[in-house]
Amino acid sequence: MKLNLQKPLVIFDLETTGLDLVKDRVIQLSYIKVYPDGREVRGNELVNPEKFIDPLITQLTGISNDDVKDKPTFKQIAQRLSNEFKGCDFAGYNSNHFDVPLLAEEFLRAGIDFDFSKCRLIDAQTIFHKMERRNLAAAYKFYCGRRMEDDFEAHRADQDTEATYRVLMGELDMYTAERQQELGENPEGRTLENNMDCLAAFSKVNNNVDFAGRIVWAEQKDKNGQPILDAQGNPQMIEVFNFGKHKGVPVAEVLRFDPGYYSWILGGDFTYNTKQVLTRIRLREAQKI
Repeated sequence: MKLNLQKPLVIFDLETTGLDLVKDRVIQLSYIKVYPDGREVRGNELVNPEKFIDPLITQLTGISNDDVKDKPTFKQIAQRLSNEFKGCDFAGYNSNHFDVPLLAEEFLRAGIDFDFSKCRLIDAQTIFHKMERRNLAAAYKFYCGRRMEDDFEAHRADQDTEATYRVLMGELDMYTAERQQELGENPEGRTLENNMDCLAAFSKVNNNVDFAGRIVWAEQKDKNGQPILDAQGNPQMIEVFNFGKHKGVPVAEVLRFDPGYYSWILGGDFTYNTKQVLTRIRLREAQKI
């Protein structure tokens, strides 16, 4: 099945020094850029993280400190990657929870404001978990009919990227109404549209405004506690803090009555993305005055 694309889709995977969005860094980035006409361009970068790679990470990924010591830093390749990824949507495996947030952090540390909020983010793991609830190896076996260990080397970004691409294509093949009927299944609730808007919406599992979930969307309510509806009858959503002393309070209100909170977050141990999102809200509210 050919992907139904209106703009390029970047299927990607990262290997990193760890799982901390603030402290850890990329050591390998691999991607497949698929164009609407079906053309594919592949990229694979080893990256010097400018910090020590723990032996456990080397054991998992096969990437050692020696492998990356002469490789460019992310900052040195960031502008090139930003140009390559501009105007694209993104897909990965567990990417909405980890890879996209960490990539956003790396871009911001490099001084590049790559706005992922304008991209459709498709997570093949979320689709798989909602449909079948297993891991990448099981997804590969289920959708591609082969054992992942027979086709790929474990814990390498380029290998996992190829596997993720095949899984995503397999998911679209599996969850057509025709295929579900062939399998004797009721297609209702078990079909996926070959459309990036639909896949991105299906991949969404939370109401986070920033990737770390420090700010979330919540229903805006009137003085009686009733949801305020828009012209289409849907609840109007507003950004609220999801932690600390102002948890549940609209961000715009906090910026008005406790402006020092903004400075505290900017100087604190929060992700660059959280600070970026908060700053955008602050600038938006300032324009209303």
